[in-house]
Amino acid sequence: MKLLFLGDVVGRSGRDAVSERLPGIIDRYGFDFVVVNGENASHGRGLTESHFNGIRDAGADIVTLGDHAFDQRETLIYIERETTLLRPINMAPGTPGRGAMFVESRNGFRVLVINALGRVFMGPIDDPFRAVEAAIAACPLGEQADAIIVDFHTEATSEIQGMGHFLDGRATLVVGTHTHIPTSDHRILKGGTALMADAGMCGDFDSVIGVEADEPVNRFLTGMALGRFTPAEGEATLCGIAVETDPRTGLAARISPVRIGGSLSQAFPEF
Repeated sequence: MKLLFLGDVVGRSGRDAVSERLPGIIDRYGFDFVVVNGENASHGRGLTESHFNGIRDAGADIVTLGDHAFDQRETLIYIERETTLLRPINMAPGTPGRGAMFVESRNGFRVLVINALGRVFMGPIDDPFRAVEAAIAACPLGEQADAIIVDFHTEATSEIQGMGHFLDGRATLVVGTHTHIPTSDHRILKGGTALMADAGMCGDFDSVIGVEADEPVNRFLTGMALGRFTPAEGEATLCGIAVETDPRTGLAARISPVRIGGSLSQAFPEF
């Protein structure tokens, strides 16, 4: 099967790029399952219900979140009824929503998607490694699941690489989100798990990780805030990763980074 993962959608620019480009990408390349991280889609912080619906309407089967999961207060309510919206699995017990979901793709494949939050350089959070391991143990690859995708939302590339090796041979794809900077380390590990330290963002790269540069630069120079961060609204680049699985095992057979449109555009892989 063919899997597509898109990194953090940032603001209006990112939302528009997903809405305009994703349906055509799915049709052209025949992706069976699509995951999009939407935690910065609404004004750069969190995800409103209307913006969630827009990402789903564009073709996302699952939308994941991260450390800004509940910056939009309405998310606390609608996440309870939206089974295709995931917040990090290792948030405190009792947190609204769910961190993993087992769903059927548009072509009948069974896919487990897990969203987890890192601990290195992040706020206090439960152990992501044990939480993800428990979810996979309940729905193993090659038995219940035809594919397993882990969105690990973390600051440190070392932590996402650690998760990849921890799950090597037990997950199809382990991909990092959060930093908004696409890494060039995409590869298939020895056990067959595809790994990329950060998928990058779906947003305007003529910016500082998706926001207009003036205020971040001011804070670096002065240590003081003169205003709010404002999402950049130039042409967005869709960034992510594409994976084709081995039908016998559910592990990765081919992997390629995705950069479409905007300043980082490159030829899309002929999957």
